[in-house]
Amino acid sequence: MFYFRVPDATKSSTDPVPLRSRIFADLTPLRTSPDYRRLWCGNTISWMGQQMTALAVSLQVYDLTHSTFAVGLVGLCSLVPLVVFGLYGGAIADTVDRRKLGLYSASGATVLSVVLAAAALTHRHHVALLYGVVALQAVCFAMNSPARSSMIPRLLPVEQLPAANALNSLTSNLGMMGGPMLGGVIVGLWGYQAAYLIDVAAFGASLYAMWRLPAMRPEQGDGDGEQPRRASVLDGLRFLATRPNLRMTFFTDLSAMVLAQPRALFPAIAVLWFAGDAKTVGLLVAAPAVGAVLGGLFSGWLGGIRRHGLAILLAVASWGAAVACFGLARNLWLGLFFLAVAGCADTVSMVFRSTMLQAATPDRMRGRLQGVFIVVVAGGPRLGDFLAGSAADLTSPTVAVIGGGLACVLTVTALGLGRRAFARYDALDPQP
Repeated sequence: MFYFRVPDATKSSTDPVPLRSRIFADLTPLRTSPDYRRLWCGNTISWMGQQMTALAVSLQVYDLTHSTFAVGLVGLCSLVPLVVFGLYGGAIADTVDRRKLGLYSASGATVLSVVLAAAALTHRHHVALLYGVVALQAVCFAMNSPARSSMIPRLLPVEQLPAANALNSLTSNLGMMGGPMLGGVIVGLWGYQAAYLIDVAAFGASLYAMWRLPAMRPEQGDGDGEQPRRASVLDGLRFLATRPNLRMTFFTDLSAMVLAQPRALFPAIAVLWFAGDAKTVGLLVAAPAVGAVLGGLFSGWLGGIRRHGLAILLAVASWGAAVACFGLARNLWLGLFFLAVAGCADTVSMVFRSTMLQAATPDRMRGRLQGVFIVVVAGGPRLGDFLAGSAADLTSPTVAVIGGGLACVLTVTALGLGRRAFARYDALDPQP
């Protein structure tokens, strides 16, 4: 069963938790930690700018080449550095002052946006330059993300981590929704250079937040008598191999993102199922993000759940079931509803997976496991796109979507039965 805690320890266990705090996003981390508040606000602003730039680059590449293949290469230019440097960036985050690593990597990303703006202002329109900048931006992100994520457990008490991760999900999903929309409007009105310059200004918020943080050198040793060692990627993977509950967070996420990822089929589905066009594709793409944002806005109840492993299993199974139901829908609005439910379930899963990764990992290993997290998050959906597209070509989009959703439910059920201790994971006694 799920257990709910009373946020204020001075209250008795019989005092009811206010309905508002149980429903809406818990803002306690923003109220209690000025450092986290600055970090969250800075990341929210800069992430919006980054998503604007991502759209502007794609539009500029298409404008230069008139090739959708060339636009697709933009994603590949970012994927490879994310996978390679995600692991390496996590190892670095466990070696150096994480504040400095976050500050330097954010500064590098700022300089790259300046390069894009300068090239656009001087009319130096070269696709190779855009590809190179995108790849270097991915390197900066791969260095910055593990450092930033590893800081959060040092800024907040463990009981506030679910609320913080729900707020972080809001940042991510709002940026992915609002950034491209703003980017499209700005590019249409004032050109590519305007979007890039706004991104440069937006990075200022992130740089200021990082600059105000205290030193964040990783702690060495965790009371088990182990001597400090130079951080390495292999050490992080060896550590993960001995921590079954942490491994399960990755396995469950891969079950959802690889087996039940219908995104690549949306263009075909829009035409075959709903007799739609590009606007219909846009609605299908937006629906999971809308559900994810709603899941973050109404996430106050997540802070009272102690059985994080069980919550992850149920959330991932709900994702798979919602995707399978979407495969049965032939009414557009019903299909959008099921996609929104899937997006909401994904937010719940992400909140608890991130919380387990932060709470059950010693500080000296947090960077490296956050690096693995980046690789899974970056690679899983793309592998899922390939699998869904292949299955649809061999059978049909209907079989691919329904089969993928059911395969996700069956796989996560088998994982839960095979590792029953994961379902018993207690946030008050985090066992990796």
